[in-house]
Amino acid sequence: MPTATQTASPQVHAVQPSSPDHCILLSGVRWETYESLLADMQDSHAAHFAYDRGVLEIMAPSYEHDNLKHIIAVLVEFLAGEMEIDIEGGGSTTFLRQDLARGFEPDQCFYIQHAERVRGKKQIDLAQDPPPDLIIEIDIQSPSLNKFPIFAALGIPEVWRHDGARVAIFTLADNDYVERAESVVLPKVTSAILTELIDASRQLKRPAWLRRVRAWARSS
Repeated sequence: MPTATQTASPQVHAVQPSSPDHCILLSGVRWETYESLLADMQDSHAAHFAYDRGVLEIMAPSYEHDNLKHIIAVLVEFLAGEMEIDIEGGGSTTFLRQDLARGFEPDQCFYIQHAERVRGKKQIDLAQDPPPDLIIEIDIQSPSLNKFPIFAALGIPEVWRHDGARVAIFTLADNDYVERAESVVLPKVTSAILTELIDASRQLKRPAWLRRVRAWARSS
C-alpha cells in the first residue's frame, strides 16, 4: 500500500462507472499534493476528494448523486426535529488527519451527540474536535475508493450508505463497521424505513412527502 511519503509519480486509473458520476483514482500521491489540490479547489463544489495513505479519489457527482444526498439530508433534519433531537449539519466539510494520512469530504454529515460541542464553530480541527456522528455516503458507482477504513480511522460512529437502491446503516465497532437494521444516533430509524421514505420522495410532491415523513415520525 502506498504511503503519504512516497515520491513516485501518481498512477492514474480512470473508472468507468455505471452511473453518470465520474471518478478518477490516483496512487502514489503525496500528502502535500492532496493538500495543494484541496487549497486550489476550496471554493469549488465540482469535485469531491478522498485520500487514504497515498491513494487519491477525485469524484465529480451526478444529479442523481446530489439529489439523493439532499433527500437524505432533509430526512435527517426533519426526523431529528420531530424527535426533538439536537443536531448540527456539517455538509461536505473536508475532514483530515495528517498523522493518519487520511482525509475525506462526506456527501453530508451531522453532529448529533456532539452537536453542542461544535455549535458556533467556524472551523473543525480533528486534533481537538470530535468527528461527525453521522456520515451520509452516496455510492452509486462501482468501483470507487472504499472509504470505510478512512471513516474508521477518524472515528466516525455511524455511516448511512445509499447504493442507488437502498440505504444501509453501519456502526463502528472495534475499528470496523457492522451493518445494523436500526440507527444508533437516531433511534427507531431503520434502513427499511429510510429506503421506503426515499423511494416515496421520487413519487410524491414535496409537501405530501413531508407529511408522510411527519406521520411516520409521530407514530414511531
